[in-house]
Amino acid sequence: MTDQIFALPDLGEGLTEAEIVEWRVAVGDTVEVDQIVVEVETAKAIVDVPCPYAGRVAALHGAPGQRRPVGQPLVTIEPLVTSEPLAGEPSEHAVYREEERAGSGNVLIGYGTGHGGSSRRRRRVLPASGSAPVLAAPVLAAPVVGTEPAALVPPVETVTRVISPLVRRLARDHGVDVAALRGTGPGGIVRRADVETALVSTTPAEQPASGTDVVIPLTGARRAIADKLSRSRREIPEVTIWVDVDATGLLDTRAAINAARPDQPVSVLALLARICVNALQRYPALNSRVDSERGEIIQSGRINLGIATQTDRGLVVPVIHDAQHLTTFDLAAALAETTAQARAGRLPPARLTGGTFTLNNYGVFGVDGSTPIINHPEAALLGIGRIVDKPWVVDGQLAVRKVAGVSLTFDHRVCDGGTAGGFLRHVADCIEQPALLIAHV
Repeated sequence: MTDQIFALPDLGEGLTEAEIVEWRVAVGDTVEVDQIVVEVETAKAIVDVPCPYAGRVAALHGAPGQRRPVGQPLVTIEPLVTSEPLAGEPSEHAVYREEERAGSGNVLIGYGTGHGGSSRRRRRVLPASGSAPVLAAPVLAAPVVGTEPAALVPPVETVTRVISPLVRRLARDHGVDVAALRGTGPGGIVRRADVETALVSTTPAEQPASGTDVVIPLTGARRAIADKLSRSRREIPEVTIWVDVDATGLLDTRAAINAARPDQPVSVLALLARICVNALQRYPALNSRVDSERGEIIQSGRINLGIATQTDRGLVVPVIHDAQHLTTFDLAAALAETTAQARAGRLPPARLTGGTFTLNNYGVFGVDGSTPIINHPEAALLGIGRIVDKPWVVDGQLAVRKVAGVSLTFDHRVCDGGTAGGFLRHVADCIEQPALLIAHV
């Protein structure tokens, strides 16, 4: 039987390459159909890649940090030697080929036959004869049935929880033992900040010498972000307008909603998303993109709301598709789930593309204003700064109110200042008087 070469599969969304983050198997390991063998990082997301072949790993093509083009060899699998089947009994190879025809192949996780699990287990390395068994590092892999008696498998020990592959790689590159760290994330998850804190506490001898340049490769997501922002600056004649708003009424409305439905909390960002959707329905010119080659402006019939999110991988913009069909509670739930998945680096590429308008809460960085770059090929982006106590005139009297700066950056090719100003004024009015939103729904 000849070896099977598993090539990097088509990851969709026009992606042509991926960077190897972490191998989940080693040469000599036995793998099953659809078992996760490698974790790769594309320009869109971190993806678990399952192997469509069963057998023994004969070779791994590429090291962590290296980029592999789609279609190039990733893993070489050597078929296992099995005994001859009984008369009338299909061979293991025939059974596998039948499974493959049923759905396994060069596919991403979640689209195969489901034979390979992804629960975290410990992999046993079989030592040379006469020596004691050795436990290898935890890997994401399905158990290999029949490779050893169940009585020899040790109980799974509690391990330090590191969800983000980028955090694991940061720790590995700097020699930090994550098992010795105390995670500050939910459930004890080790975050990037925990690793960075450990780096700061190391001895001066372990740090780069003073004045030494630090070279950071522009790869993966960082390179994709740089390319996209540069293209936006080159192609889009953007303009930013802004206004200060009294957000006291918005915060009161949020408090009233959450008091009435504490089981379905609504964030300020969810209310802003609700207002954005309504404003885009009134001013569809801002829900557009420009096709320069065809000389056309395309106004989208769907509102796919992008949410600018800061993650360990950098700034990403996950998308809530068809936001115009969601209630405020639905938007709140979708926002919470989407941003959590984005920060964990677990959103598939389809969830990071197709946006028609972006909402950016730069107030989380403690700043009042910004002139952000439009998320190409969209035509506009709404941003809000921090909400702080400020003196404000109410009915002719000076009062202390919750005030924030709201800005709209737009592509001047899709509309003029009158349309953009009308959009921003409608957003501001709904923030200051949320009852107006009900009148326009």
